[in-house]
Amino acid sequence: MPFPGGLWWLLCCRQGFTLLRRDYGDADREADGEAEEEASFELRAQGDQVGATGTGPCSCRRRCAVSSWRRGRGQVEEDPDALVKGWLQREVRGGVKTPWIRPRKYWFVLTPDSLDYYSSNEKGAKRLGSLVLTSLCSVLWPDKQTYKETGYWSVTVFGRKHCYRLYSEHLNEAVRWVCAVQKVIDSKAPVQTPTQLLMRDVEVVPEVLEQIYRCNPILRYTSSPLYAPLLPFPYGTPGPRSYTTLRDEAVKLFNSLQQLESQRDPVPLIQGILQTCLDLPPLVDEIYCQLVKQTTEPPAPGGPGDLHYWQLLTCMSCTFLPSPPVLRFLRFHLDRTESRFPASEMAKYACFIREALGKTRGRECVPSLEEILVLMRRQEMVCTVHCPGAAACSVAISSHTTAEEVARELVSRLGLSQSPNLFALYEQSRLREQPVGSSTLLADVLTRFENLAGEEREQDAPCRLCFKHYGFLDTDNVPRDSLEFALLFEQAHEMVLRGYVPTSEETLQTLAALRLQSLNSDFSTHAPFPRLEELFPPHVLHARLPQRAERDQRLRGRLREEGASTMAAIVEKWKLLQGMGRPEAMAAYVALVREWPGFGSTLFDGVALTPLSTQSPVGAGPQRLWLGIGAKAGVAVQTGGARALGQLLLRSHLLLRGRSPLRPPVSPPPQQVDEIAQLLTTYLASTAARRPPQEPAPSPPLDPDPSALPRGLCPVAGPWQRPPPTGSFGS
Repeated sequence: MPFPGGLWWLLCCRQGFTLLRRDYGDADREADGEAEEEASFELRAQGDQVGATGTGPCSCRRRCAVSSWRRGRGQVEEDPDALVKGWLQREVRGGVKTPWIRPRKYWFVLTPDSLDYYSSNEKGAKRLGSLVLTSLCSVLWPDKQTYKETGYWSVTVFGRKHCYRLYSEHLNEAVRWVCAVQKVIDSKAPVQTPTQLLMRDVEVVPEVLEQIYRCNPILRYTSSPLYAPLLPFPYGTPGPRSYTTLRDEAVKLFNSLQQLESQRDPVPLIQGILQTCLDLPPLVDEIYCQLVKQTTEPPAPGGPGDLHYWQLLTCMSCTFLPSPPVLRFLRFHLDRTESRFPASEMAKYACFIREALGKTRGRECVPSLEEILVLMRRQEMVCTVHCPGAAACSVAISSHTTAEEVARELVSRLGLSQSPNLFALYEQSRLREQPVGSSTLLADVLTRFENLAGEEREQDAPCRLCFKHYGFLDTDNVPRDSLEFALLFEQAHEMVLRGYVPTSEETLQTLAALRLQSLNSDFSTHAPFPRLEELFPPHVLHARLPQRAERDQRLRGRLREEGASTMAAIVEKWKLLQGMGRPEAMAAYVALVREWPGFGSTLFDGVALTPLSTQSPVGAGPQRLWLGIGAKAGVAVQTGGARALGQLLLRSHLLLRGRSPLRPPVSPPPQQVDEIAQLLTTYLASTAARRPPQEPAPSPPLDPDPSALPRGLCPVAGPWQRPPPTGSFGS
């Protein structure tokens, strides 16, 4: 005769489970003869010992919580410790699917230790359930969306095993319950897990260290799954985006760690684990503890599976810094590994990790696939930096190398140490270019390039790093035969092609001819011809045609005709440069561009200019313009215009505390305000460092007399406010 259902379940579970402390199998099922202790920790039975010394704490509060948990259902008298009482509706199963299906109403009582509910509010009513409140419980506030769908304000309380979804028809009543429950949760002492207690024990009681490891399987490698995190996490709180709760994600990550042992190519899985830690920062300490556990007493020390754990630990140490308690425990584990396995691969990884932890700070991105590969070999990456007018440079970098360090190395390598000008690295693509912050980690920049490479189309040029001038303090005294002048020439040509030099089409053709002369010397039919877009700004040709001309098949031929006509005009001007050498052609090119007041400025696109003139039409909106920031002045140029709107003198007193140095009517986008302020600070610091000591001049007032200033953005019109004559810049 078969056993009854309930008895059969009890006999099957008897060998593998205990109340509040699940051992998941008998001791004889483990290879080493000891059961794996589960990390469900917050409610431990009385007398449960943690630690090798047998002195694991079990507070009175914890025993009371266990006793309250084990009471089960029964009839209770009036509780004098009740904090809040009232009728609430509770969802028993699933969600409130439709407004006409209502949850059942119960009498709820909140005490300093639990949230109980009864069948009625009469004395001696039957208690139907209880949720013990600890510091790990959480409560969600009412949300308007649920009220719109159901007509009820929801209150959700998450416990260790239970979740109460409660509903009230009144918002003030729901808020009262939320505040009361949260106050009880906040009053509870922080819960400590066995892992946390043992982390402290291995430091406090070193004489019985090996006994602690031998008697506590939670510290050692396991091939069994983990059913609860090693560290405390709140119950039920959902993570961002598509993540579940932190507790569930911690258990999932341990499953991913165990998959590393059998992976032939662990790089993608390592990157996925790192990305999860970046998205969920509270899991960083948990993963460190899990990796320390799996690299302690492994079945095959130094084997492929064990080394995969060490490789992930290496990547973690170059990406995230753990909290101080976990960091101390990790360093203790590294020292123990080096002492037990000297000169082994594990000891080499431990040494590398210790050094990395001393340099690691916050990362914006997880390591790229290339970085993970070199970290697994404990090597450095090779970064390629392109230099205009010179060959690309290869620089060895680590996960901690900043853009400023690479820029300094290139300045020294290229012999630019004596230059008065400033240099920096730039992120460059076909559509945009921006300087890399001095404290930015190049490893993060390379990861962004890797991510963008997967999103861009095949015909798009890949992103790259470029070494260029960042600030011009002196462009008049740069020797023409120097590498810096070649950099200056290439940077000026990039400004012309991007349309940042507003001038006539005739002058642009002359500049293109000088570019050809610098590349190929005198005209020859056998000389290689670059593409037109490499000589002449493409937007000028597109401006000649009506809008959406490229979409019209009939107008595409006209665009090709315009390009051929422009190239022919450039070639005719090239022929007139017969006998001009390459240095002279470069000098003439730079001299033409230098006549523009914005030459040597760092340009910011998309700045708004609000007209202040009294003659401006009513309701006139801000104009879009470029704003060039130089060492001595700034220039505002209308987008697509052929002339500058004026100049804005920059003084040190404009660099106000925590504010943009640009006053109205100039309004840069928010993301550019900090960059402009940093550039101005760099200019002012460099100018002050190079200025000889002198008597301090009286500072101009912060708010000068408006009558003494010209109307609008800038002073009286200069030569660049008149249209330049044909074939030349304004003189």
